[in-house]
Amino acid sequence: MSHKVYFASDLHIGAPSLLESRSREVKFVEWLEKAAEDATEIHLLGDIFDFWFEYRRSVPKGGTRILGTIARIIDRGIPVHYHIGNRDIWSFGYLEEECGVILHKKPQIFEWDGLKCLVAHGDGLGPGEYTYKALKKVYQNRLCQWLFKLIHPDFGIALANLFIKKKHFKTDGVSSGEGFESEDNEILFAFCKDHLTKDSSIDCFIMGHRHLPLDLKINQTNGAQSRYINIGDWTSHFSWACLEKGEITLYK
Repeated sequence: MSHKVYFASDLHIGAPSLLESRSREVKFVEWLEKAAEDATEIHLLGDIFDFWFEYRRSVPKGGTRILGTIARIIDRGIPVHYHIGNRDIWSFGYLEEECGVILHKKPQIFEWDGLKCLVAHGDGLGPGEYTYKALKKVYQNRLCQWLFKLIHPDFGIALANLFIKKKHFKTDGVSSGEGFESEDNEILFAFCKDHLTKDSSIDCFIMGHRHLPLDLKINQTNGAQSRYINIGDWTSHFSWACLEKGEITLYK
């Protein structure tokens, strides 16, 4: 059986507010339902929520339509893979137990119809970003997570939104405010090139995080050619990718 795999990323539900992100949520639900008509798998590459933290008995408001749609799709027998990003890094079992997603916390390698792909959100990969990489270690620290859980959700979520939402969220198509300049200045492209020196069998790297649809060829020293595809976002580009019969296409 051939595969038909859909990829989407960076919806940021809740930014700049739940009300203002509602229209994006409705559009994304329509996309999910359409994809589920012929998908063999669906991969969500992180940052579906602008902030996500699973307390012991509560989760942030918002995204109910998306979570319900994901659960229905999974109940129909279609696997949905959730690759956590930098905004939904604090997932501790709710999405798997309640919705049934297959959760991935690290880059994963898949092979569909002869095409070997590395799939990840993309945050913290490649050179540089030392401040974020240090912060990520704090975010992943179990003691820090436990201490944050002690804060009442009303205050904890408000504090997190105050810290990240206005500072990082943009609707101009680029998460960091930086557009594509060149392959040499593209951090995730550099990660792909470096990874190929260790594993030259990867045909395609599929990532999000950059909020910028990209499809770049990577020439290897052995003469082989790979691709780096960034599937963009659902804050301004409303872009996604589809892999069918061993061929992947980026749609804007």
